[in-house]
Amino acid sequence: MNFLAHAWLSRHGSDAFLYGNLIADGVKGPDLESWPAPVASGIRHHRQVDAAIDRHAEVLRLLQMAPKAQRRFAGIALDLIWDHFLASRHPDAALVERCYRVLGERQAPARLERMVPSLIDGDWLQRYADFDFTCRAIAGIGQRLRGPNQLAALTPWLRDEYDNLEAAFVTLWPDMQRRFRD
Repeated sequence: MNFLAHAWLSRHGSDAFLYGNLIADGVKGPDLESWPAPVASGIRHHRQVDAAIDRHAEVLRLLQMAPKAQRRFAGIALDLIWDHFLASRHPDAALVERCYRVLGERQAPARLERMVPSLIDGDWLQRYADFDFTCRAIAGIGQRLRGPNQLAALTPWLRDEYDNLEAAFVTLWPDMQRRFRD
């Protein structure tokens, strides 16, 4: 899951809890003592969601279908694809604005501090509704990884498998909502 999905699954918590969910990928290691308790709780929640989605049958099935050369990167792409389906099927402008406000009011972890202003200014969370934008975002992440851009190489597969990806989302999203009901 990516930003928007994590926001959806934590939206009923406090702003600090939501913030923890949004910045968790920028926080490394198990020691969360330096974070306020609600932020640390949000970071732990994010990690539980990630672990659950990574073990979900639909995700495991799609990973087996991914081109072998890019398979180890496919999970990253799928995380953004779930945000695409959320943004296009379940738009929530109020949640998006809340995310931007929460992120804008606080200092992002060093690993995210350059990206967060771009995310807000570029309105990424709503623009994920556009599949082409989502594919460009996936390829952009691939530019930050070492070696050839395997995520950019994966985007034709994502286009070809769009209907299959959408069917997987229709199954996995209700499962995630049930599991992480507030």
